[in-house]
Amino acid sequence: MDDFLGLLAMMAPSLLKGVISLFIIVDPLGNIPIFISLTKEMDENQKRRTFHTATVVGLILLMAFALTGQHLLIFFGISVYSFMVAGGILLLIIAIRLLMAGGWEEGPTSPESVGAVPIACPLLVGPGAITTTILTLQEAGIVVTTFSVVIIFAIVWLILNFIDPIYRFLGRVGSLVISRVMALFIAAIAIQYIIGGIEHLIA
Repeated sequence: MDDFLGLLAMMAPSLLKGVISLFIIVDPLGNIPIFISLTKEMDENQKRRTFHTATVVGLILLMAFALTGQHLLIFFGISVYSFMVAGGILLLIIAIRLLMAGGWEEGPTSPESVGAVPIACPLLVGPGAITTTILTLQEAGIVVTTFSVVIIFAIVWLILNFIDPIYRFLGRVGSLVISRVMALFIAAIAIQYIIGGIEHLIA
């Protein structure tokens, strides 16, 4: 028991960093207006199916990259720094789209399809989340990375299940403000990924 508590105390700073980084990138609060707009024509049962699909698909995707991401990079001969640059550019495009358009338009599809694309991927699990997961894996190891992913998707599940009360509490303006502020943070993280990746590639 003492060994377990000691290990937990050692992991705590890395785990906290991993959870905070992933929370900002996955951005379940900032995406609330988009989730609402994507499901506004659905009844309550369809919404539950959509959000259940999004949570399950997102968790499986991010766990898959947490467990195999490094091996995939090696298999394709891609350095993590090249992945940082590519992920940063794609993440920056998404952030700019959210800042400028403030939403994500999709044609009429089934609840399961909407839950998988675009909610699970790329809104929840996009290039930024994948890059952050792989970097956390390199810096902190598989245990911290796995716990970070599970904690984040437990939070995502709670937010999606209580999305209507949260949206009413924040209000339309409050939700949009949070969405824009989080998009700014995402853009800043994307720039940092690009700069860090380029610096290491040049070095």
